[in-house]
Amino acid sequence: MNVIKTEKIIWTIGHSTHLLDELAAMLQSFQIEIVADIISSPGSRKFPQFNKEALQISLPENNIQYIHLKELGGRRKVNPYSKNTVWRHPAFRGYADYMETGTFKEGIRELEKMAMKHRTAYMCSEAVWWRCHRSMVSDYLKVDGWKVMHIMGVGKEEEHPYTAPARIVKGELTYGEDLKENEG
Repeated sequence: MNVIKTEKIIWTIGHSTHLLDELAAMLQSFQIEIVADIISSPGSRKFPQFNKEALQISLPENNIQYIHLKELGGRRKVNPYSKNTVWRHPAFRGYADYMETGTFKEGIRELEKMAMKHRTAYMCSEAVWWRCHRSMVSDYLKVDGWKVMHIMGVGKEEEHPYTAPARIVKGELTYGEDLKENEG
């Protein structure tokens, strides 16, 4: 396609335990051209079809480009001075802390650049977006004016609502709880 789009829309998907053909069918049902893998280290002994090396071969065979975008990968450590206190689970709080870094923002800009020119989905392993850091990437993109759609099956999608902990203050996403101004 390689045309700059006027509407900013991006998709997400979790590969879960799907067969590769099922994953490809879900992506193709939304004409996805690029998959940006946001798993820190894409690899699985149990599901080798989702290893980075396997996806670099199998997705292009289905006319879908594969890119590993490690800058958006999960499994981040909690900052001991974290202000993202609404997230109680350390994995989510650690990722919220990581979202404040330049490296995260570089990854987001790369993802947005791809999605402005191609139908793009960012992918992780978790089947449902609300149990995954995809939910937080989606919050960030939504604040930035993107329509984020979660692929739930072949031809099935749902629009991203903000996560419950998300707070929008002066146009910025935060997950802090002692905020007086919430405009979002």
